[in-house]
Amino acid sequence: MSDDMPVIDNDTTDASPAVTVPETLLQRCERRIGYQFRNQALLRAALTHASGAEHRLASNERLEFLGDAILGFVVCDVLFQQFPDYLEGDLTKVKSVVVSRQTCAKVSEALGLQEFLVLGKGMSSHPSVPPSLLADVFESLIAAIYLDGGEPAARQFVTAFIAPELELAAAGELGGNYKSLLQQLAQREFGSTPTYHLLDEKGPDHSKCFKIVAQVGGQRYQGAWGRNKKEAEQRAACNALSEIKGESATYPSD
Repeated sequence: MSDDMPVIDNDTTDASPAVTVPETLLQRCERRIGYQFRNQALLRAALTHASGAEHRLASNERLEFLGDAILGFVVCDVLFQQFPDYLEGDLTKVKSVVVSRQTCAKVSEALGLQEFLVLGKGMSSHPSVPPSLLADVFESLIAAIYLDGGEPAARQFVTAFIAPELELAAAGELGGNYKSLLQQLAQREFGSTPTYHLLDEKGPDHSKCFKIVAQVGGQRYQGAWGRNKKEAEQRAACNALSEIKGESATYPSD
């Protein structure tokens, strides 16, 4: 920590917050998040829940509002640059997971931000910090860093801790969506949109199975059976992707 780091004078004559954060705690938080504030008052505000503030304007609620918007912008920009073949709907799916309250709380907990929260007596007596508070403080920190160091600093903070979650979300949301992946590949490589054709069906009306084949241009790929048409189409798309790559069909139909 540099010697010229700004120090907040706690002996101010102004009304002090309901809870005072020790300077060393702020410094520990800075080391944890990898960012040193020019104005530590912003960090203090980002860590202060409404229950621990003298009034709500002194809490992190306004910072949370700004941080939510900055997080969404950075994630959208990263997705746009990192996945040039994804369609708008796919980008939206991944973004919704990455900027969700659950993801923000997960990252916040991994950083151990619960150690630095300024809470009122009622909240601090709880054995664990609610996920909603963890999500709030992460978004508030994004805003505080943005106000203190500008867009590059906020972007660096977001990408450093959100990038792994982004990769997980992309794999989870699109890894099993073979129709979407086939459509992207077909449009990019062949300038064509895949079509799906019903080849066969069997079983009683209440428990039918369907065999569907994917076609790109004039090329048909190995069909696949599914317990419903949607599943059969996904499996047929997976077979097509495998064959285009020169691999064996994942769901052989015979």
